[in-house]
Amino acid sequence: MCSTATTTDTGRPGPAHRLPVVVYAPDPLSREGVLSQLRRHPELELRTAGGPGTVALLVGETLDESALTRLRRVVRGEGARAVLVVREIREAELLDVIECGVGAIVWRHEATAHRLAQAVLSAARGEGDLPADLLGRLIEQVGTLHRGAAGHSGAPAVGLLPREVDVLRLVADGLDTSEIAGKLSYSERTIKNVMHGLTTRLHLRNRAHAVAYALREGYI
Repeated sequence: MCSTATTTDTGRPGPAHRLPVVVYAPDPLSREGVLSQLRRHPELELRTAGGPGTVALLVGETLDESALTRLRRVVRGEGARAVLVVREIREAELLDVIECGVGAIVWRHEATAHRLAQAVLSAARGEGDLPADLLGRLIEQVGTLHRGAAGHSGAPAVGLLPREVDVLRLVADGLDTSEIAGKLSYSERTIKNVMHGLTTRLHLRNRAHAVAYALREGYI
């Protein structure tokens, strides 16, 4: 007979119906502070390892390259949903964060027990949960991208997505699918899907044609 208990962050068994959460933080003090907040919510099960169905809560001051790599790994590699808790996000990082699959963002100065639990539950349901000021910045950035893509001579209104540009830059550098996947922390299947999607949408014949298009239109 199979057990319905799972191992929690405290080492004690917990019921399987609780929402599993794993916390990543840059230091033990920050991690324990977040864990103590989440322990107030019995509907959350704190774990030490992620995986499909888990919500990964990543804590940091800012989003450096190391944090972005970890974010990609837990979302794309482990199949977890993500909540990001940071002090600030630079304009250039915002779309990267959303493209990585982050479902919720919480400012560190607003990270109360209630706010963290709310973000975790929203991410688990697949809902967006962004601070109002950040949502406004995101809308502005998307609008700017759309206007810029539409302004390219001969470019389709849809343009290229940031993830597609990242992939095409590495294709232009001569990297193959596995190397691109390693560089961007994607699976090889994702890279193939990205290339298939953009070549089909823009009626491009192959990778070389896609790179030529991106160069001609000023994306890379």
